[in-house]
Amino acid sequence: MTAAKQNRQRLIAGWLRDDHIASQEELVARLDRAGVPATQATVSRDLDELGAVRVRRGGTVHYRLPEQLESGDAGRLDRLLADWVTDIVAAGNLLVVRTPPGSANLVANALDSAGLDGIAGTIAGDDTIFVALADGAVPGAVAEGLRRRREGR
Repeated sequence: MTAAKQNRQRLIAGWLRDDHIASQEELVARLDRAGVPATQATVSRDLDELGAVRVRRGGTVHYRLPEQLESGDAGRLDRLLADWVTDIVAAGNLLVVRTPPGSANLVANALDSAGLDGIAGTIAGDDTIFVALADGAVPGAVAEGLRRRREGR
């Protein structure tokens, strides 16, 4: 990694930790003000390499680094379901979970990490998650349980 790239990513990571950065364009502008030229495509690659994800909190969307994300608690899954899941449908022995584009992987990871009864694992695309159910799980009941969590019940 070049020194320029290290410096750019260090600046980006610092801003993500300290501020609510809502867009790649905002990062490009901050880098420019800091005397570090970068394109939106470069910033996009940097964010990907840093593992940054967009999260929605309180009606706003901003980038966060992996260490800033809450991990391992049921509250995290509930917040992700509430913020990012648009639909949950039982289909045979699977659930189909819909999210906005680019959000499925984050939600699938949380579902896998939560260790919920009835869920064997997930496969995520861009905006769709297939949830494989464990033997004996009732699809409608598991779907309803996720809907309740999404609605805060």
